[in-house]
Amino acid sequence: MTHRRAVALMVLVTLLWSIAGVVTRHLDAARSFEVTFWRSLFNAIALAVALTAMRGRALWLGLLRAPRAVWVSGLCWSVMFTAFMVAITLTTVANVLVTMAIGPLVTALFSRAFLRHRLPARTWLAVAVAGLGIAWMFGRDAGAGLSLTGTLVALAVPLAAATNWTLLQHIGHGTAEAEEASAGQDMLPAVLIGALISAAVTLPLAWPLTASMRDVGLLSMLGVVQLAIPCLLVVRLTRELPAPEIALLGLLEVIFGVAWAWLGANEAPSSNTLAGGALVLGALCANELLALRSRAPVPARAPQPGLR
Repeated sequence: MTHRRAVALMVLVTLLWSIAGVVTRHLDAARSFEVTFWRSLFNAIALAVALTAMRGRALWLGLLRAPRAVWVSGLCWSVMFTAFMVAITLTTVANVLVTMAIGPLVTALFSRAFLRHRLPARTWLAVAVAGLGIAWMFGRDAGAGLSLTGTLVALAVPLAAATNWTLLQHIGHGTAEAEEASAGQDMLPAVLIGALISAAVTLPLAWPLTASMRDVGLLSMLGVVQLAIPCLLVVRLTRELPAPEIALLGLLEVIFGVAWAWLGANEAPSSNTLAGGALVLGALCANELLALRSRAPVPARAPQPGLR
């Protein structure tokens, strides 16, 4: 795959991820945990079909015997799937997306804390500016408890994502012994595990189900198009693009998502959200662009076993 094609696919991934907010605003009756249940259920069905086609019976034979890292990663995916949709029903799309945008910085802090990676001064500065942006975004509207609650729920997404990426980084770039032990470890089924856990946990909380057939159709589209397809693509793209570049391109989801909600649901972001979001995105873009400039070329990684 050429670099240009990989970048184009990553832009497509962010575009697909960004449609969740605007689609959710057009639901008839489904709310909160029921929205999460239907999306996770159809995500799990789509992933089961796709991974069975890719792996065959080996997928299901090895799922229960999967190592602990796969199940921990699956738990992280389930938190990401669940918290995102619940937060979308509690606050504005812009608040959720800007809050999630701090994920690369949280990942950098986790890498420093758990993998002992040194962080450059630019990253510490970006952490401070992004934190100021988040505080500005909902600090001015502290009286709106609903917005604050949604933002706090949305914070679970970058925290779970940072845990997941740190785990995957440890597996792929740990000691020689760790790499040898995990050489045949397939982490892709963790996404399926996460979808199954999310659907199972939210079903009791969503009962009784009140979604209309139109709601189910829209949420099935989200489960397949907005979640399953881009998740499979991004796992493939981690073999083609460096992590800083993926993080930088991933910020397009914030721009796309806010634009969709504005144009398709008349959900104009507040001035506080725009000001706070500008601080967050500015800090992230500056940090990632400087990282790309200072990053030395590295040889292409060998394809992961079992991935096509």
